[in-house]
Amino acid sequence: MTGWWRARTLHARLSLLVAGAVAAAVLLVSAGAWFTVREIQQDKIAAELVSDAKTIAANPVYWLAAEGTRARYDHVDGGPAPHGKEIGPCWQIIDTAGDLVGGTATPLPITESAAAVASGAAGGPVQEEVSIGPGDYLMLSLPITGGGAVQVALDRDPDERVLVTFAVLLAAGAAVGIGGAALLGRTVSRAGLAPVDRLTEAVEDVAVTMDLTRPVDVAGNDEIARLGRSVNAMLSAIDTSRRAQRALVEDAGHELRTPLTSIRTNVELLLSVERRPDLAHRLSPEDRAGLLEDLDAQVRELATLTTELVELSREEGSREAVEPVDLAEVVTAAVNRVQLRAPSLTFAADLRPITVLGRPGQLERMIVNVLDNAAKWSPAGGTVTTTLAPDGPGFCCLTVTDTGPGIAEEDRPHVFDRFYRAAAARSMPGSGLGLAIVAQTAAQHGGTVAAAPHLPTGTSMTIRLPGAPV
Repeated sequence: MTGWWRARTLHARLSLLVAGAVAAAVLLVSAGAWFTVREIQQDKIAAELVSDAKTIAANPVYWLAAEGTRARYDHVDGGPAPHGKEIGPCWQIIDTAGDLVGGTATPLPITESAAAVASGAAGGPVQEEVSIGPGDYLMLSLPITGGGAVQVALDRDPDERVLVTFAVLLAAGAAVGIGGAALLGRTVSRAGLAPVDRLTEAVEDVAVTMDLTRPVDVAGNDEIARLGRSVNAMLSAIDTSRRAQRALVEDAGHELRTPLTSIRTNVELLLSVERRPDLAHRLSPEDRAGLLEDLDAQVRELATLTTELVELSREEGSREAVEPVDLAEVVTAAVNRVQLRAPSLTFAADLRPITVLGRPGQLERMIVNVLDNAAKWSPAGGTVTTTLAPDGPGFCCLTVTDTGPGIAEEDRPHVFDRFYRAAAARSMPGSGLGLAIVAQTAAQHGGTVAAAPHLPTGTSMTIRLPGAPV
């Protein structure tokens, strides 16, 4: 059943739900109406029996004197037919011994309960169902003052026919109502899901044309409009991501071409010498060693560039979990790593314990990149200073300063761009991606990064991050 339900379309499911809800309501109302009418009829019959019985019991002599005067439906030749249908209730009076004294033409059965009422043994009136000929009657036996009892019975067939007719009419009305509910449900589902259909068509069109610049038309402030705006935001984010990836691929292709060209030139030169030994004298051992060293440097640069490209192209959602991180511990680990690579420099740190919400691995790579950049530009014997302190309510500030030549004012706005390398940096190893990774990681953690001059000489890199909520 679950599989069948899931195989239906949303239109069909909504139509079935509306039809089912209306059908349940119609059936409940119909059943309630039928049972209510039946109870009313039963109460009416019981009240009529009690009223007639009390009337006869109040003056039995009068009613016995009028015995036989009541006309019957089947009274044709003046003689009563057995068990004939009479107009109104049938009644008779019995004495204390249970013998018939008199009554209407249709005799009523003197049951044990009726005899007990007549003798006074029952202690009160008794109501019971009896069969008289082909009909079912409801009979009431009521004691008479001074002894004996009055029996009054009413035919239940007319009331049963009314109930059957009423049930048929209710069933017909319920069928019409359920059919109308099914049509109404189909209409409601089509009208209610029309915005969803339009949104689906728009999204399918985007999937076919791959045109992420054309937003979905949104009108109103309902849930469908909210969904449409969410789809537009998603399309905009995808388009931005695709543009960024395209720019990254183009820039990466341009940057990779230089080391690859150099490697290819050097390899071709070495291969040509290997294939033609008669030309080996043209390449001295010193030149050969220089080529190999250049190849090694180019391969290292290519490996570094590839690693940084992979790091930079990672999506915003990292697999590393966000958790409370002691930023002072992360900075200490990063300083220790960079210090091993730059033993000629002095690393000073003034760190205050501060907790942030972030990804420890990404934060450490970000700080290592900043420290590597400071170490690369600092002269031998220079000092790289790292400080970590609170910066206003809810924020902290990590500052790394070096004693290098500093960044030219015209280059400062671009140092965090991908592949950007200042004129002074083009003669030094690097890919131009390290600080771009720093800016991206800071943004992913809700922070910012900025570069400023450090007097009298050097550069100051400042990373501002939100602290973990207390």
